[in-house]
Amino acid sequence: MSTHDTQQAHKEVKPIAPKVKELVANSKSIILGTVDAEGNPNSSYAPFVKIDNTFYILVSFMARHTKNLRDQKKVSMMFIADEDASKQIYARERLTFDATTTQIERDSDQWNTVIALLKETHGKVVEVIAPMEDFILIAVNPLKGAYVNGFGSAYFVDENLDVLEHRNDINHGQKQD
Repeated sequence: MSTHDTQQAHKEVKPIAPKVKELVANSKSIILGTVDAEGNPNSSYAPFVKIDNTFYILVSFMARHTKNLRDQKKVSMMFIADEDASKQIYARERLTFDATTTQIERDSDQWNTVIALLKETHGKVVEVIAPMEDFILIAVNPLKGAYVNGFGSAYFVDENLDVLEHRNDINHGQKQD
């Protein structure tokens, strides 16, 4: 297939209607991409609850990502459809966000509200781990994101999980230097 044929086939792909909020609603955890003070990357995950436009995670200092989240105050977060539910492994439905983080003060009103919701959502394990001193509560605040749900079907997303626009195919299929 020539480059022209590939480009023509790509132009015929129609975007799939975005279901950003459904992907988040069907997720119980967030994949986290953090860096430490030296710029060393770390991938991890954490169960979450969402209140308004903020995601909350209860994380332990036993995990590398906790110090990174607290100290660097930046994270890349990702929601992704299960591999088994995806028709094409290269086009799994996914949502990624650049986000900032804030530690929530232990035993504050906000802490108590979020911990109660975490217990309701994720069960008794939260009762066990929340009092442990190595666990802290982090608020993750999305800034800007991208949602993909198929070939030629990618969107820019705002912090409210609202689709801003369809990403066009500038340079798509072109040789990269």
